[in-house]
Amino acid sequence: MQAIKSALPSSLRWRLTLWVAGVMLVSAAAVFVVVYKDTGTQLRSQIDRDLTGDTDQLARSLTASPARTPAEITMAATTYMRVQPYTPTSTLMFVMIPGAPTASNHPEVFNGGGELGEHETRAQQARELSQERQLRVPRIGYSTQRVPDVGKVRIFERAVTVGAMQAIAGAGEPLTNVDRAQEGVAKAFVLAGAIVLVLAMLASYLAGARVSAPLRRMAGVATRVDAGDLAPRMETASGRADEVRVLADAFNHMLDRLAEAFASQRGFVADASHELRTPLTVIRGQLEVLAAQENPSGEDVRRVERLVQAEITRVSRLVDDLLVLARAEQTDFLRPEWIDVRPFVDELWDGLSLTADRRFELGDVPEGYLHADPDRLAQALRDLASNSIEHTAEKTGLVRLEVEPLAPDKIRFAVLDDGPGIPVAERERVFERFHRTDPGRSRAVGGAGLGLAIVRAIAEAHAGDVHAVDPLDGIGARVELVLPGFEVTNLGGR
Repeated sequence: MQAIKSALPSSLRWRLTLWVAGVMLVSAAAVFVVVYKDTGTQLRSQIDRDLTGDTDQLARSLTASPARTPAEITMAATTYMRVQPYTPTSTLMFVMIPGAPTASNHPEVFNGGGELGEHETRAQQARELSQERQLRVPRIGYSTQRVPDVGKVRIFERAVTVGAMQAIAGAGEPLTNVDRAQEGVAKAFVLAGAIVLVLAMLASYLAGARVSAPLRRMAGVATRVDAGDLAPRMETASGRADEVRVLADAFNHMLDRLAEAFASQRGFVADASHELRTPLTVIRGQLEVLAAQENPSGEDVRRVERLVQAEITRVSRLVDDLLVLARAEQTDFLRPEWIDVRPFVDELWDGLSLTADRRFELGDVPEGYLHADPDRLAQALRDLASNSIEHTAEKTGLVRLEVEPLAPDKIRFAVLDDGPGIPVAERERVFERFHRTDPGRSRAVGGAGLGLAIVRAIAEAHAGDVHAVDPLDGIGARVELVLPGFEVTNLGGR
């Protein structure tokens, strides 16, 4: 069985061809059955009408005759049927009269006798005698019977009153023409169906080949991508605008995104490795220096301890930031609730003002409630403030927070400073992981470059946005965090 299955065609072209062939066969069979039966029905209906007319004429001729005895009725019927002799293509006519033989234009079928015919067996003779006896049994109305040497015959019989006697007048017509017509329909269908089926299979195979060609090319590209090569792309004809073109464009776009993601991942791993390697190198170097001394002094031990603690703190902070970025894509990253904006911002800014010696300013804060995660929002605002603190002068540097509602249900947090600002070309890149506007800045001073990346992750998790814009007075930097879900009305019930 497995060998048979493996031998069956499995490509799209052959499957399409077999499907079309199956549909064509089923459709042709259904049409053939309808036409075949309809042809027989129409021909039989026409035969029934002809038999009714012939029988009625025969009955009228009998009732109009002066015959009264069985012999006279037989003579009258024979005289009428003499002018309508039976032939294989004509109508069989007969009158069954009580007390007299059946009068017919083909008397052999009613009174065939008992002698064997040439090339006739006893079994055939017995079957013909049985058919003759069946014909002599009156059947008022329509019936189909076997007639010796004729075959199937459609017969119509009716009762006729002649004088004081009642006879049975009937007419029959062979169904040979019906069988021939249906046989012709069958032959025509077989011939035409075979030709149409071959043409349909050829057309479907060619169509399948045309449709599957780009899919086979796509499969080849997918195989190369699966092997690790992200360079190939799906190619389609420029004039195509069908589903294959849509699939190719979507696949190419996916490959572009995948290549960017891999490049970003490689860069991220490289940067993370470098950021982790630096403190580890410092720790190892200090420990080696300390180990090289036979009797290190307490001051050297405490110095190395301070350096190691500082580097461990940096590593811990870096790991925490990386975990935040890793969790940003998870569904449980946020735990939103309704935040009373004014007390939330006042408390947050009061705490930040104690972390550095800067000129902290807070603009007017609108009254209202924001549906957000308070911990993540506080983290984002702290990172924005920390970024401004790092780029402003001690004591005289300005770090300002402005909060204002935006229609219809958004709120904007803008952090401003009077530092060197962010170049226009860098305003989008500053939100990338491990990116620094000043490559020469010390990592110990400037951090790992993950703060603004975390802010963007928090903003996007809230369906919001963060971007660097031109400061209003042209001095320093201005970063705006816009979040939805703000309501100005009093939501005291929350």
